[in-house]
Amino acid sequence: MADTNFSESGIFPAEDSLYISDFLKDSEAAVVAFRMDVAAREHMFALAGAIVTSLRAGGRLLVAGNGGSAADAQHIAGEFTARLMYDRRPLSAIALTTDTSSLTAISNDYGYEYVFSRQVQAYGRPGDVFLGISTSGRSPNIIKAFDAAREGGMICAAMTGRRGMDFACDITLRAPEDRTALVQQIHIMAAHCVCALVERALCPKKETVA
Repeated sequence: MADTNFSESGIFPAEDSLYISDFLKDSEAAVVAFRMDVAAREHMFALAGAIVTSLRAGGRLLVAGNGGSAADAQHIAGEFTARLMYDRRPLSAIALTTDTSSLTAISNDYGYEYVFSRQVQAYGRPGDVFLGISTSGRSPNIIKAFDAAREGGMICAAMTGRRGMDFACDITLRAPEDRTALVQQIHIMAAHCVCALVERALCPKKETVA
C-alpha cells in the first residue's frame, strides 16, 4: 500500500498535524517531569516493597479502576501473573474489573459505588495490597474500596493525577499531570517500573554462565 499523507488528504485538516505534534511534546514533557520527580520514585519503590512483602508472606495484589484505569488494572495484573521482563514464576495479582457477573450483580443490588469494595471484602486478607487507580482522585467506588481495604488490614496504594484528592492511603503515587490521557500514560509506565522491581526482587534473573 502506498504511503498516504493523511494531513493533506482532505480527511484531516492541516492543523491536526500540529495538534499531534503538540500532544507528543506534552507526553514527552510529562515523562521527563515524572522521571525527575524524586517523591514519585520513592513511592514506586514503596509500592514495590509493599507488594514484595505481601507476596513473600503468601498475600496478593488486588487492583481496580474505572474506564481506561480498569484496562490498566487488568494490564497490571497480567504483568504479574504472566511475565514482564523475563520468564519467571507467576505472581499473585487480581484485577477486580473482569468478573462481569460480580460487577453487574453488585452494581444492580447495591449500587456501582460498591462494585470494588464488595470484592475487596471477598478476596482481600490482612497484609494484601490494594491498588486503586483514579485519574481524578474522586471515584466513589475506589474511595469505598479503600475504606474496605483499610478495615480489612490491607495495605492501601493509590495512583492518581496531580490534583487528585488525598486518599487515606499508605502510598499515593501522583502523575505530574491533570489531563486524563497523560495521567494514564504515566500510570502504566509507573506500573511497569513497579512490576519490574517486584519480579527482580522475587524472581532474580539467572545469569547464563558461558
